[in-house]
Amino acid sequence: MVGDHHQYGERAEALDFGTERGFPGRLPSARLCVQRSARGSLGWCTGHRRPLRAGKQSINPTEPRGRWPINGGLRAASEHATIYAGHRPAKGAQVIVQLRICVPSELSAVTLDACKEHTGTAEVALFPGASVSPQGDVIDVQVAREAVEELLEKLHVLKAQEVGSTVISTPELVLSRRADKAEASAPGDGADALIWDEVTRQTGEDSRLTWSYLAFLILATQLAAIGIVTNSTIAIVGAMAVGPEFGPLAALAVALARRQWALGRRAALALGVGFPLAMLLAALTTWVSAALGLFADNTLDTGSAVEFIYHPGPYSLIVAVLAGTAGMLSVISRRSAALIGVFISVTTVPAAGFVAVALVLGEFEKATGSALQLALNLMGIVAAAVLVLVYYRLVSRRLPEAAARRLRWQLTRTRG
Repeated sequence: MVGDHHQYGERAEALDFGTERGFPGRLPSARLCVQRSARGSLGWCTGHRRPLRAGKQSINPTEPRGRWPINGGLRAASEHATIYAGHRPAKGAQVIVQLRICVPSELSAVTLDACKEHTGTAEVALFPGASVSPQGDVIDVQVAREAVEELLEKLHVLKAQEVGSTVISTPELVLSRRADKAEASAPGDGADALIWDEVTRQTGEDSRLTWSYLAFLILATQLAAIGIVTNSTIAIVGAMAVGPEFGPLAALAVALARRQWALGRRAALALGVGFPLAMLLAALTTWVSAALGLFADNTLDTGSAVEFIYHPGPYSLIVAVLAGTAGMLSVISRRSAALIGVFISVTTVPAAGFVAVALVLGEFEKATGSALQLALNLMGIVAAAVLVLVYYRLVSRRLPEAAARRLRWQLTRTRG
């Protein structure tokens, strides 16, 4: 796969190639990092027929300079994969996160040093002057997921997000001996690592009062109302699965744990507008259905399958706490499949639907019980999610104050 050689200086380079000539759609994109030999030679890539481009420095904080031969059969690569040819990946899957940091040139050196010295860093690449607007340098960092939060704290101290930007992404596949060593050196496990900015962004997006959020909540409440009047547990379970209320509840928990009151107000607005509107429309459809004679007036007296909705008890709170714990853990660990079980286990949407139906039919005692069920579920989910976040905050590795002071001193010295 290696053909002719091309001479460059002593600096390591990186080759970007994708669906260009010679790779007609078979290779989505890949980034192949190589280092030059002692003779200072780099290879051409067969089918690409152009030399490795200069201007991209590949800085390896964990291993000395050397040569990595391009000798593997490169058949397919993920769009975000970083492939190190000639290396067999270690057993097990590492969790590597890629950070693209854009900073002004005067802050590039101190930011670069912070990334290179950080425990868990696998690779650091510097692109001088790569950013046009705003003008500055771009630093590409690959770091073990369990070490990302502490690195982000360093970047916050250096005010990298204020004067530039930080883009965080997770490559689908990373084949690198350095990545294996970086993850082994980082404390903790990547699957359990909490990245506060990631959780805040995800829950913040799910807590917005949007038309799609209202549509899902209204549809879920309508399904719950139909299941109640028809005594259909299948429809009620479907309503639980469709309901989007966990997003604002998780955002409210994050807001309480981190004291981000703007996020809390947005989540409270989504809940405070969404549930009353959905219940109002469910009551309207119930009134129309009753007027048309689609169900009997005593339907709530015969629906034994839905009695659990208006009979809250200790287990109602226990289930809500367990569901809130599982839901927040699934958000932190990015295991979205577990959220389906969380949705089905709580009785928020069915309780809201039952309140609407019971009020229309004059069953005020049952409406009160359903409202209490709704309140218990909401409070239990939020309280459990807050406790999970507080626990993670206590056990997670934080940036030492001495390191933060040193970074502030370096920042002041750089600007001075």
